[in-house]
Amino acid sequence: MEFRTITTMEEFEETLNDNLGVLFYFSTISCNVGEALEPKVLDLLENNYPKVPFFYVDMNASPEVSAKNSVFVEPTILVFFEGKETIRKSRIISIPDLSNSISRIYKLAFD
Repeated sequence: MEFRTITTMEEFEETLNDNLGVLFYFSTISCNVGEALEPKVLDLLENNYPKVPFFYVDMNASPEVSAKNSVFVEPTILVFFEGKETIRKSRIISIPDLSNSISRIYKLAFD
């Protein structure tokens, strides 16, 4: 699964408007936890939730996007469905827990 990087609030808003469900992954290139978790999250989406695209937000390069979403801890995952934030996970993120959270809403949105 490929992903794109969000750098501006305009891109963030456009992405929300263009997707029924979307995952935003906030981190920095200097965050070891974020770097280790990112491929696991990509794999989870690709194998279980293919209709939810992955978008990366570099908190250092895009501080406005981070601040407007009240993201101050890395890594942070925000999942939106129908333009509304439905899941927020930060720091120590369990892949099974994230999967369970997404699963409930994914079934309602896409089945």
